[in-house]
Formats: sequence, C-alpha cells, structure tokens
Amino acid sequence: MKFTKMHGLGNDFICIKYDENIRYNLNIFSKFLCDRHYGIGADGLILLYKSKVADIRMRIFNSDGTEAEMCGNGIRCVAKFAYENELVSKDSITIETNAGIKKVQYILENKKIMAIKVDMGSPILNAKRIPLYIPYGGNRMENKINKVLFKIKDKEYIGSCLSVGNPHTVIEVDDLKEFDVERIGKVIENYKYFPSKTNVEFVQILNEENIKIRVWERGAGETLACGTGATAAAYACFENGKTRNSVKVDLEGGSLKIDIDEKTRNMYMTGDAVTVYEGVIDF
Repeated sequence: MKFTKMHGLGNDFICIKYDENIRYNLNIFSKFLCDRHYGIGADGLILLYKSKVADIRMRIFNSDGTEAEMCGNGIRCVAKFAYENELVSKDSITIETNAGIKKVQYILENKKIMAIKVDMGSPILNAKRIPLYIPYGGNRMENKINKVLFKIKDKEYIGSCLSVGNPHTVIEVDDLKEFDVERIGKVIENYKYFPSKTNVEFVQILNEENIKIRVWERGAGETLACGTGATAAAYACFENGKTRNSVKVDLEGGSLKIDIDEKTRNMYMTGDAVTVYEGVIDF
C-alpha cells in the first residue's frame, strides 16, 4: 500500500489514497501505522476518498485509533496531497470532513503552493453540540463563550470551551515553559464534563497580535502543532477581549495566521504543509 508522510508545523500524518473496497478495521489499522517503533510513525492517519458533495473527502484517525471530526493541520496536508497528485487542478477546492465541508484556497506562486488558507467556519458555542455537559449547579460561568472552572488538586483553572468542528478547551497561563502541559492536559482531556473528551490549548498572550500556545491533543498527547487548536485559541482570546481579530499563533512546530471576521465570526487559518517522503508498506 502506497503512502505519503506529511506534516503541518511538525504535526505529522500518514496520507493514503484509500480503496473503499479494502475492509480493514481502521481503528487498529491507524494504531499500527502510527506506532513510531513498529509502524511508520505519526500523530495521525489520513485517508482520502472520492466525495459526492465536495472535491475530495478526508477521514482522520488519531494515533490511539480514535477517529476525529476534523484536523486543521491535516486538512492542509490533504489539500497539498490532492494538488501535488493532480487529484484537483483548481486554485480553490472543497474538502468533505466529519465536521462538514471546508473551503480551501491555494496561495500559489508559479503554480507552486506557498501557503494554504482554510475557511474554518464559525465556532460552535452551544454546549450540547461541543459537546460539553455540566450538571445543574456545576462550575459553568456564563459569557459569550462557555467558561468552565476546573479544580485539579489544590489549583483552579478557567477554560473557554468551544468547538471548531472538534471540541477544545482554551486555558490562559502566565508561562508556557514552566507549565506542566502533560499532567494538566491529560486530566482536562478526560474531565467528566466532556463526553467525547476535549483537546486542550494552553495559551500565553504575548501582545494583541501574537499568542503562543502548547497543545494537548485528544487521542495523541502533546503535539508540535494543532490547526484547530490554534483557531480555537485565537477565537477564545479575541472573544475574551485579549487580542485583535487577526493574530499570529506561535506553536512548538511553527506559526499560523488566524483571521476572524468580526461580523460573521468566520475563522480563517493560513499556513503551510510539507511532503516529507513517499513509501510502500505491506499490511
């Protein structure tokens, strides 16, 4: 089976043009391929299909075998794969995901992709749709965005909860270098308020136009970057009055630009995607 190893800011994926007639258990299949010792190694597996409603369809599985609704870095990799493998020939395409159809624009120079801009849509703030469940009398704080108080041992953390196609919880911290992302991220990912778990973004605000984040991804642990996480973090900071509607988001693996339409609340993510190598694996 042919595959292409790709990454978006170090968030790496195995991309496969998939034959729907092949009947693998995709949860086991993804765990095997993503294993960094016994497989190819990646944060996730992306399968590309023909679509009846868009130019192409993607499904993404985390390294633990769970299927995700959407992936911001992954969708840029899909867009680049489709363009480089001549599955599409336009300068803008649509990609079907489990979180709906996303519009993608190629920023080209002499037919070479310089960047990829993704219309991420508007955020989902309805608690049931995130999904976020807080029992009566729980620690929810009313605001334009869902704010939740988490008590972990002797400390309290305030998270802004939303969905950008998949669930996210954004927490502002003073110093990312000193923060225990793994310990706190793991607890909040599996917190009782999230029936489908949650991705967690820890944000340090540098100024009104620049934030820095570290990401604890649901089903993958800490990763070098997360496109939906960067989008969620930028939106939460904007809605909470900490930043402007256009920000540079610095992640461990690089930077993304997030723009928010102040009227429609539509969010746009711009960044790169990289093809690392191609190969064949027996399975």
